Amino acid sequence: MKPASFDLIAALLHTISGLVIGPDKLYLLETRLAPIMKAHKIASLDALADTIRAARPGGITPAIMNAPSPLEVAVIEAMTTNESFFFRDEKPFAHVRTHVLPRLLSTRPAGAKLRIWSAAASTGQEAYSLAMILAEQKSSLGHRSFEILGTDIAREQLSRAGDGLYTQFEVQRGLPMQYLVKYFKKDGTSWRINDTIRSMVQFKLFNLLSDLRSLGQFDIVFCRNVLIYFDQPTKARVLAAIAKQMPADGVLYLGGAETVLGITDAFTSAPGERGVYERTPTAAARQFAAVGR
Repeated sequence: MKPASFDLIAALLHTISGLVIGPDKLYLLETRLAPIMKAHKIASLDALADTIRAARPGGITPAIMNAPSPLEVAVIEAMTTNESFFFRDEKPFAHVRTHVLPRLLSTRPAGAKLRIWSAAASTGQEAYSLAMILAEQKSSLGHRSFEILGTDIAREQLSRAGDGLYTQFEVQRGLPMQYLVKYFKKDGTSWRINDTIRSMVQFKLFNLLSDLRSLGQFDIVFCRNVLIYFDQPTKARVLAAIAKQMPADGVLYLGGAETVLGITDAFTSAPGERGVYERTPTAAARQFAAVGR
């Protein structure tokens, strides 16, 4: 593959999705893009780059993020990692259940809606895990309204999330047996999550690098195992945008290998917790002071 071809595809991935790849990941391009090239009758990665280049005489600019071509969308989706499973790593979900929900319920007015965002929701296991937690807390929630939003850049993954249909292997990855029995029903050789849980989650096609203001404010944000694929400036940009969509007592959950240290002062590590970040009081105060002006 020509260096110029690699650079163009890498620029496309970074501009639209924030994904950073180096020349050492050429094998990933060859493996993951092979089905795309076959479907579009494109002979090689160089030919793929030429096709994209011909359709973008102005080059790969930020403007393409708002209107990627079907071929570009296919390339992005093929290169995006969509690893997800129920109650992944368990501790973040236990923290929501035992710490964050009780605190928010005690500090929020009775009529205030609680909003949770599962960014990079993939096939929906994370969002549905949060829904099951809320369902289990029904008695303490009372008549309080809530909303869970799952977003992702990958259309095929979101379609699967909306269907709520999972293989035997998928339900065996992290899902407690009592939840499988209580919230799923057999559908052929797979398992379908019940309508009650499905109705608690909305899924939306959304690019994390887009303007987040259209999504509204969130009390809890799960953005786990996403930032590891971004470079430092993109991490800072995404974290700053997320912070602006959270109240002063909002809580952010990142992956165990991710951190805000050295990237932003908008969040502070929750005491004794890994991957759990609270809004920094001074940063939150500056934000709301600016909004008030």
